Amino acid sequence: MNPKVPKLFGAALAVAAAVALPASPARAAADPSPEAYDAYLTELVDASGVPGLSAVVTHGGETVFAAGYGTDSHGDPVTEHTPMRVASVSKSFTAMAVMILVEEGAIALDGTVAEQLPEFAMADPRAEDVTVRQLLDQTSGFADTTVDAIELEEATSLEDYVSRLGDDSLAADPGTDWAYCNANLNVAARLVEVASGQSFADFMRDRVFTPLGMGDSATRDEDVEPGLGYNSLFGVWIPREEAAGFLDDSGSGGIITSAADMGRWLVTQNGEGTQLVGAESLAAMHEPSAVQDYGMGWSVESDGTLAHSGNLMTYNAVQWIDPETGSGVAVLTTGAGLTDVTWAAMEGLTAIAAGEEPAAPGHDRQVIELVLGAVSLAALALGVLGVARSRRWAERRAGRRAWRIALRMVPVLLPSVALAAYPAGVSFISGGRTIPWHQMFYFALPLTVTLMVAAAAGLAVAVARLVRLRSAMRSVGSAA
Repeated sequence: MNPKVPKLFGAALAVAAAVALPASPARAAADPSPEAYDAYLTELVDASGVPGLSAVVTHGGETVFAAGYGTDSHGDPVTEHTPMRVASVSKSFTAMAVMILVEEGAIALDGTVAEQLPEFAMADPRAEDVTVRQLLDQTSGFADTTVDAIELEEATSLEDYVSRLGDDSLAADPGTDWAYCNANLNVAARLVEVASGQSFADFMRDRVFTPLGMGDSATRDEDVEPGLGYNSLFGVWIPREEAAGFLDDSGSGGIITSAADMGRWLVTQNGEGTQLVGAESLAAMHEPSAVQDYGMGWSVESDGTLAHSGNLMTYNAVQWIDPETGSGVAVLTTGAGLTDVTWAAMEGLTAIAAGEEPAAPGHDRQVIELVLGAVSLAALALGVLGVARSRRWAERRAGRRAWRIALRMVPVLLPSVALAAYPAGVSFISGGRTIPWHQMFYFALPLTVTLMVAAAAGLAVAVARLVRLRSAMRSVGSAA
């Protein structure tokens, strides 16, 4: 997911996903000393409090800096070889797998998916016209608004995933609109399996990871153990199992890798070092579609740089390359909170690489969570006070018209209304991505808890007032 959302909600209101990247960082042009990168990241990790972070900077065919900070869930120091989940950064890897097979003639890039993957079918005749290229640049017509994203998360394999699309439809004619939807890259990953005769895990290992020397990488945690990620609740980082969902072998977000391996990936993406495809195919992956500044797993910025972020419930990651200067940056973190530390870190590293002064690391997460914590305490206190004063409130309003009483109840019920609309509101802000309730208890946790406390306090006051009002009205009736 690669969202652009207001700072107040941060990454929590974007979840995955994920329709526009922030403005491009400065173009990199030089290679400062490793100490400059290290000093910046040390300050950033200290300021953000993120439990574990790793980063890599490349230039030309070389890795000029790679390091890790903090500790993992096992208590071991994070290094450049610590495996982490990179979520939607995986999309560019899946695109590469497809392009390898395109060059070998096993997949036709502009041929339809239905012709090359006979098991692919949807309850929409337009699906027969979806091409492989449209899967990769996300112009197929797939959208979370017309596919059952929650059901798809229950898939047990890529084959099962594709079969679950049978009763879904498209949101637009293929090639006419862009929508960020994980189904695109998961169908593409299944096509890789069928076209190659290998599992997606084996293909990625044999044809991508091994040739590039990416020994820390895999598509499933049974092959590379990433450990637990973290969520922050009012400033305290809590180790969590990643949210249940389709991750193993997922073409949209299943890659597990390290900063060191990401360095090799950035180098090849910049056309240096070991090449998996020819220059023409590499360029095609970096070209935007006709309807959106998005290539094949890369957001294409106006200055020619490319980037893509990845957000899971407990991990964040980002990658960035500048094909003109041959520079690249990737940042991975084991902590997912209300702000995305990886994007800020990437911007700082690219500024240093360009010989510029990076912005001072901020304390956005701590400030936001401090405010939310204060709001939670205030809501709790007001709830207790409201219940305590409910008898006096009721006595003063006994005998008044019902509509006037109802109006006075509206303020205390507003938090409950906001809580009920919470997932739908987040989905709307996230550009139509489907955000189920259970995901609200991960990196959106502080906001979710605050809304729940406010709603519970309001409901308690409302119930207390109604009970007291009923009693007061009986008393008035008896006196009459």
